[in-house]
Amino acid sequence: MIQIRPAVVEDIPEITSIFRNTITHVNSKHYSEKQITVWASGADNIDEWEKRINKLYFIIAEIDNAVVGFAYLKNGNYLEGLFVHKDYQRQGVGSKLLRIMESQVMMNDFEVFKSDVSKTALPFFDNKYFNVIKKQKKNLKGIVLENYLVEKQM
Repeated sequence: MIQIRPAVVEDIPEITSIFRNTITHVNSKHYSEKQITVWASGADNIDEWEKRINKLYFIIAEIDNAVVGFAYLKNGNYLEGLFVHKDYQRQGVGSKLLRIMESQVMMNDFEVFKSDVSKTALPFFDNKYFNVIKKQKKNLKGIVLENYLVEKQM
């Protein structure tokens, strides 16, 4: 049974572990080692994670009291992050997190839900009726990563 709750600062060790491990293990089939290293290093910026938890709509998914995923929403309709533990992929965790985020977007009275998603996550979002608006190149610490701007009409 997947439980959802608001994130708290004490969750940061689990959040950053999931962030780093998901990128390292799941996204590695679509990105180079150098891209993965730079992207995963985002786990190290603890101040940024604290800001996200304190300022954004940030939720945690748990199974048997273990953190198995998280998602956070910026500006009321932009999904800035959705990550699921590598051992809990394809078990409904991401779908449940996304459904709650969609509800939040609708409660915020937005007509469009947007996100920048990785090559790896694109099929998931495609299956959830998001449309690709454009392919993008994102510069992260001098390394270029391709991702996609997607959106869904609410």
